[in-house]
Amino acid sequence: MVGRDREGIAAGCPQFVTAEPFTLGSTAVLDEAAARHMRVLRLDAGAVVGLRDGQGRVGAGQLVRLAKAQAHVEVTEAVSVPPLPPVHLLVPVADRDRMLWLAEKAAELGATSWRPVLWRRSRSVTPRGEGVSFQAKVRARMEGALAQSEGAWLPQHFPEATIERAILAAPPGDRVVLDPAGPPLVGREAPPLAAPFVVAVGPEGGLEPDETAHLIAAGFRRASLGPSILRFETAAIAAVAVARTYFGAGTTGLEA
Repeated sequence: MVGRDREGIAAGCPQFVTAEPFTLGSTAVLDEAAARHMRVLRLDAGAVVGLRDGQGRVGAGQLVRLAKAQAHVEVTEAVSVPPLPPVHLLVPVADRDRMLWLAEKAAELGATSWRPVLWRRSRSVTPRGEGVSFQAKVRARMEGALAQSEGAWLPQHFPEATIERAILAAPPGDRVVLDPAGPPLVGREAPPLAAPFVVAVGPEGGLEPDETAHLIAAGFRRASLGPSILRFETAAIAAVAVARTYFGAGTTGLEA
């Protein structure tokens, strides 16, 4: 599948996400967390590791220097991986731990973007996932998931927004709001999905009627994932998985 390292670069090697793009022949500088992980793995100079910048660049290189706060890797292979068909997530600002779990799975499945929304019922949640420090935790969780899943693209990560701001920022395309009372998302009688695909997921307890109406007025259509009432993180991951399966790779090939 495009968007994943299926062609053997750094296959079987420890994988690391770089803070900056890298090129063939350059030296990638990895941060303290990566250096600590390398020490845990007992890697020494000369070890081959995999590299990913989260922006479609996948590579491999040799560890040339390992210090306490940094690791330096000489890049010996590098390719660019085209992005998958776009699938954008509007997730609720909700319980911190559950949001972090969702961020991890969204990165594994190759979500294109992640935008938390302050729905009305989000404001009653404590402790809820919001703020600059929490955004850094989301980013770290996504980077770990990207390395583990051998993906090429990190979700574009946005700060929390009001419903009005989220709607304005959502790209045009096939817009869906998950609603257990809506028609099925997929099936014989369901309309075909189209990319860009935007899915809005409400908070625990669901959206208020005026919030649903606001989304529908903005071109979202209601869709259901089945008869059960799902937790927000389950619903979001199910929707992304359905869309990824439906769209497939969308494009093929690696670029040097």
